[in-house]
Amino acid sequence: MKTNTIGIIGMGWVGTSIAISTLHEGICRSLLLNDVREGIAEGEAMDLNQGSFFFPSSEVRAAAVEDMLDCDAIVITAGRGGKPNESRLDLLKSNIDIARSLSEQLRGYQGMLVVVANPVDVLTYFYQQFTGLPAHRVIGTGTLLDTTRLRSMIGTKLNLEPQSIHAQVVGEHGDSEVVLWSRAMIGGIRLREWKGWNPDFESEIGEEVRTAAYEIIRRKGATNHAIGLVTANLLKWLLRGERRIVSVSTVISGPHGLHDVALSLPTLMSAEGATEVLEVDMDDSELKRFLNSAAVLKAAIQSVR
Repeated sequence: MKTNTIGIIGMGWVGTSIAISTLHEGICRSLLLNDVREGIAEGEAMDLNQGSFFFPSSEVRAAAVEDMLDCDAIVITAGRGGKPNESRLDLLKSNIDIARSLSEQLRGYQGMLVVVANPVDVLTYFYQQFTGLPAHRVIGTGTLLDTTRLRSMIGTKLNLEPQSIHAQVVGEHGDSEVVLWSRAMIGGIRLREWKGWNPDFESEIGEEVRTAAYEIIRRKGATNHAIGLVTANLLKWLLRGERRIVSVSTVISGPHGLHDVALSLPTLMSAEGATEVLEVDMDDSELKRFLNSAAVLKAAIQSVR
């Protein structure tokens, strides 16, 4: 039986896609929507409720942020979206003030906070700092989307279903992200030993994954559907306590000697949140680039302290 209540703050393209994907997953009893623009959340709630025939029954309504403090999970998409040729870190100065303001309104919240707004790693760090929530309860979508893109692109190249491919992107959700090619596997066989795999595919696919959002934004102005599906499934895994290991962003302390930074590593998710961040083996080149990614994020954090 569904007993969960989920809130979504920010009903732009991404928030709306998360809302409808969440409803189709059937994981909440109530879905509360909020947007700073007057009438938007109410209009989206009306529209979604009128389609309730086609998804498992849930109440959808507009709500103030203060009315979400009893939610099991709150998703934050609020913030300015990216423009063509603009990096996620370029958004930081625009969105840090929003994070500070929303965190004040969320004081006392005890549920799980899922950060989707970009730059997601830096904002995950600051939402954890500003709200005072334990690090395991503030989770950024991080490289979860990059990882699904990676597996899909490998699957297309090899004519395999993405679910059969085990490969991960770690570090920043952004330009310094790192694909762990040395650990990629298919059916217990290293990807690099798979018949038909060409080493040249690595740079080609890695670049496609890194620039995927830019290519979509250049064509349609925003990315929303894939991250909507990713976030809805993350919510499902968390709220159902499915204990999955996925690449998400959290404020880490210890793995690879890193502290006081949020980035993505394979992480055990459970009903309690991000309960264990794993220190994964990387080859020397991957580790060097991963530590550089951490340094990029630390510098971004320092730039707005």
